[in-house]
Amino acid sequence: MSRLVVVSNRVPVPTPGTPPAGGLAVALSGAMKARGGLWFGWSGRTLPPDAGEPRAAELTESEGVTYAVVDLSERDLDDYYAGFSNRMLWPLFHYRMDLTEFTRVNLAGYHRVNRLFSRLLAPQIAADDAIWVHDYHLIPLAAELRSIGCKNRMGFFLHIPFPPPDILTVLPNHADVVRSLAAYDVVGFQTPIDVENFETYVRREKIGRRLPDGRFVVHGRTVRVEAYPVGIETQTFADVAAASERNALVRRTKESLGDRKLIIGVDRLDYSKGIAERIQAFETFLLLDPEWRGRCTYLQITPKSRGEVPEYAAMEREVAGLAGRINGTFSELDWTPLRYVNRTVGRNALAGLYRYARVGLVTPLRDGMNLVAKEFVAAQDPENPGVLLLSRFAGAASELDGALLTNPYDVDGTAGSIARALDMPLEERKDRWSSMFERILEYDVAWWCRSFLDALENEEAAPPQAGRIAAVS
Repeated sequence: MSRLVVVSNRVPVPTPGTPPAGGLAVALSGAMKARGGLWFGWSGRTLPPDAGEPRAAELTESEGVTYAVVDLSERDLDDYYAGFSNRMLWPLFHYRMDLTEFTRVNLAGYHRVNRLFSRLLAPQIAADDAIWVHDYHLIPLAAELRSIGCKNRMGFFLHIPFPPPDILTVLPNHADVVRSLAAYDVVGFQTPIDVENFETYVRREKIGRRLPDGRFVVHGRTVRVEAYPVGIETQTFADVAAASERNALVRRTKESLGDRKLIIGVDRLDYSKGIAERIQAFETFLLLDPEWRGRCTYLQITPKSRGEVPEYAAMEREVAGLAGRINGTFSELDWTPLRYVNRTVGRNALAGLYRYARVGLVTPLRDGMNLVAKEFVAAQDPENPGVLLLSRFAGAASELDGALLTNPYDVDGTAGSIARALDMPLEERKDRWSSMFERILEYDVAWWCRSFLDALENEEAAPPQAGRIAAVS
């Protein structure tokens, strides 16, 4: 069995006394521990102004895994990370052409860092290593490694959406991006729609074709392109939620709510998550269904994100203003309709809050998958499950057939769905929840990891069998 080399923008180097970074990190590190592995990427630290370019990665060994990290300069972070990655690729791939900002300086920095990563990673690679690269920050990495003689099997997984051609071609260097993807042996997307978008682009631009076995020939290279929907540690998360009665924060929250129904939303502060539209829908719900005033409370947990990007700071002000307006309009002496928490809440407490909630609001304007939706389902009490209200534009909508689908741009429609979810009878809630739980239990994060690596290491591997389930309203 070959060694696994994982490359990502940030590397979750284990710290003694702290829990693992999350289910994805657990799955990847588990695969590396089983076969020997290396995890390479940015350390999260910046270099002193006069330090010059790093000459080697810093290595740390832990439980059979080597963590190799590289410090970056402020200039590299500005151009590669804050610039091209998060002010061009992130908004564009989330269909926000209005927020894209393309500069040749940022593009040059993006390639400069990918070239640096390839140069510092190459000495760590053995001839039979399988290399798995993650996400939009590192699309050119395989091409950079190929250019210096690396012949290893390489796979790439995109955790965010892959947009249709009419959006992708807004990117001035779109042809180079797709050519870079063709340098991999396996390209994984979250949903079949992403694969369709890729195929449509290849066909329109006349740069390749799909073969009868499902693989693609793109720019003369044969590439397997498939949907591998990422999962969670379903059973582990369910067990944590079931034990949450002992969590002090969960107990205090329940006591403060009394007999009111809890509606919960958990999102990083990002314009792709539809938080402002969701809060407006809750406001409309209170206007149209006054009988629910005082009988439910909406808890929105939203840790800050990318505060250095102006669009995020503006959105933070907008969301805080909306929350204040709702509470100013509807609050009573003994009831606050919206609790807006602008900080991180621990995983165990979140699991307990999901389990206690009657409604989970997961309404992004666009999302590659959205694991909050799967965590909410996993956390539910089988005898009294809550209702998942899910955006049809989240990748999870192609799998979670028991969710109430909503259009986050339709504020009135989402308000109506909140009322329907709160009024839903127990038997219907059980029916909807059980099909979703069975799904995410079978296709968990371990399945995702295993199916991708099977394809990467076996050129003739069959496509993953997760398939697509159309969610119902």
